[in-house]
Amino acid sequence: MESFLKKTLEGKEDEESHRYFVRFGKGNYGRRFLISYNKGKNIKIKGSFEWVSDFARFVNELTEVKFTGKIMSKDNIAGRDGRKKGSSYVYEVSQVSLLDYPNAYCYLLDAEMEGIKLKTKKALPKPGKNAEKVDGGFCVMELDAKYWQKAREAFFWDVNEGKKCLIEHTLIVEQIEIPKNEKDLVKVRENAIRVGKIIRKINIDGKNIDKEYKVRA
Repeated sequence: MESFLKKTLEGKEDEESHRYFVRFGKGNYGRRFLISYNKGKNIKIKGSFEWVSDFARFVNELTEVKFTGKIMSKDNIAGRDGRKKGSSYVYEVSQVSLLDYPNAYCYLLDAEMEGIKLKTKKALPKPGKNAEKVDGGFCVMELDAKYWQKAREAFFWDVNEGKKCLIEHTLIVEQIEIPKNEKDLVKVRENAIRVGKIIRKINIDGKNIDKEYKVRA
């Protein structure tokens, strides 16, 4: 699979990856999209809250696995028992398949089987939280070493091999392109394009490497 950030940085953004940028106005945003790995007998990968759904999808693609936790969807999912919370529907689930919850936008889920373990916190952080307090361990995957190459392709595709790696990003929104002929203010916000750049700050085994990407997100 390709993570939402890989698609964005390579100019292949889709509707799913676009939604991660809707909350940003013009300005500079540091310490975003935190992700790290630590390679020992197994591989431990940690991420901030933005990675929860990609982590769940990644585990789901590795093998058939059942999930427990919370699933959030903008629309009511037919045949599923959920509760309305704000503008979303929340489903408390136990030992379910992701296929049973199509079009969900957030997976706060746990899963465990031989060689794979996923643990996720069950309450999203409040918007506008201080960047220095962003939780880089909001979701955690522990994987058998045989899954490393797939994990690397999804999340660390541009990183050299190492024992430990931490990546954080600075998002700089220079311009917001408003969709033409759209009068619904909610849709204007959701469909507006953020134009700017992302600085990808990689620390691998103590060595710092910065990469800069122009983005339309």
